[in-house]
Amino acid sequence: MGEWRNCTLGDFVTLQRGHDLPEHQRVDGDVPVIGSFGITGKHSTARTRGPGVTVGRSGASFGVVTYSPVDFWPLNTALYVINFHGNDERFAYYLLKNLDFSRFNSGSAQPSLNRNFIPPMPIHVPPIEEQRAIASVLGALDDKIDLNRRMNETLEAMARSLFKSWFVDYDPARAKAGGEQPWGMDAATAALFPDAFEDSDLGEIPQGWRAGSIADIAANRREGANPDELDRDTPYIGLEHMPRGSIALHEWETVEKVGSTKLVFSAGDILFGKLRPYFKKVGVAVVDGVCSSDILVVQPRLPEWFSLTVMQLSAQEFIDYTDSMSSGTKMPRVNWQDIARYKLPLPGEDIALAFDGLVRPSIERIRANIMESRTLVELRDTLLPKLLSGEVRVGTAEKMVEAAT
Repeated sequence: MGEWRNCTLGDFVTLQRGHDLPEHQRVDGDVPVIGSFGITGKHSTARTRGPGVTVGRSGASFGVVTYSPVDFWPLNTALYVINFHGNDERFAYYLLKNLDFSRFNSGSAQPSLNRNFIPPMPIHVPPIEEQRAIASVLGALDDKIDLNRRMNETLEAMARSLFKSWFVDYDPARAKAGGEQPWGMDAATAALFPDAFEDSDLGEIPQGWRAGSIADIAANRREGANPDELDRDTPYIGLEHMPRGSIALHEWETVEKVGSTKLVFSAGDILFGKLRPYFKKVGVAVVDGVCSSDILVVQPRLPEWFSLTVMQLSAQEFIDYTDSMSSGTKMPRVNWQDIARYKLPLPGEDIALAFDGLVRPSIERIRANIMESRTLVELRDTLLPKLLSGEVRVGTAEKMVEAAT
């Protein structure tokens, strides 16, 4: 499309250190707060305009590059672009993402990226039209990945809303007790719910239900494995791979660099982060693998209890309970014995089965979206250096993206 030019990173973009914003000073809003490893929260005020790009400058997230299509607040743990010098913002994101910043570490024990060291870095840059074309190709993959993420959030929110309606607010039973048909429910499902309530150790619950515990519906799987005896490509999940407040476990690595004995899990098992449980790291495994010993592997006692177990273990009220039961000052942990004793209202297996029939397809869809996104990430990461080096032309890449999406 045109001649590429040799220049320095400082000619291409100007980077500046971000700005302090302690959590206690943040005000609820829609503005992303971006730190060394990406979005860390939201605020009411932006410090810079979008689209924008940040580069993690300290700690384990040294060199991590983040793109924001909207106005945002860059934290002081990151550098951010204050001048793109006429270059395409999203292309700049991909170019920075492709650079190796490791040799510009100015820290010792704690890695740190010094912005004064990197401007002389030599780079090879295409004309603006080709920048936009490359950004469009790679952006199509990232947009689909983001769509899958947002779809998963919606699916989980819908499942959580149904859980609250049936098992916390008892909406179907209350409707029938008031002489009404439960809203949005077919007659066969509505017939499963009682039309009266009774007292229990948990207070008032639907008639025929009972006060039970987590131990009644789920068990802790404790099967150890030595990483040295596993295939090197076996998936490994640590607490660092588990997102906060989401059951979608989309990240993992392999056991290749793992040393100590780990716990075995299977696709469909529920993983519960027992270290600092207030982080709310609970999710459903989408592959077979092994996990950190700081993660509990949980299985429903019967298939029909699966969805209820997932929603219960990831409910905020339950997380608050596990936090209150955890022991240790710096590294509080909760144990399975305390989790198993947690009291909850239990319906008959017919209602659990009906709930599972409605929620499990959403969880399966979340799994499918995760696997598709990992394939798209692999394609993006393969194309990225080849497009930026000119090894693969835009037209060829477009065809590959179209076939994948």
